[in-house]
Amino acid sequence: MVSINRVMLGGYLTADPESRQVGSGTVCHFTIAMNRSWTDRSGQKKEEATFVDCEAWAKVGEVAQSYLKKGRPVFVEGRLKLDRWQGQDGQKKQKLKVNVDSVQFLDSGNAQNQQPDEQAQGAPAGGGAPAQGAYDPSEPF
Repeated sequence: MVSINRVMLGGYLTADPESRQVGSGTVCHFTIAMNRSWTDRSGQKKEEATFVDCEAWAKVGEVAQSYLKKGRPVFVEGRLKLDRWQGQDGQKKQKLKVNVDSVQFLDSGNAQNQQPDEQAQGAPAGGGAPAQGAYDPSEPF
């Protein structure tokens, strides 16, 4: 049986990224909004927005924190990850997000704060590297 877990998304950041130290590494969280427009059978224009939470680890997370800002268009590649935990109210919770392997900036950004090659790639995301193994998904960011 074949298992493929690969995601490619392009959209706009909904807020500035947030980072924190986890063990000896860094994890950066951000949300991307993607818009869809279509015309329904009755001829009315419809729109919907989809919001996807992303996390980037190590060097990719550091670059994302440094260069991404609210409203900036980005293209991310990674894999889906389902986090599960028990909330303070005792309820079981879960959240699907993208574990980012690479980020491409889709605009020129601010000339003073621009990554030379406009792309960041790093080690395996989501704690794949031994230094990031301390991340506990039961503690929501």
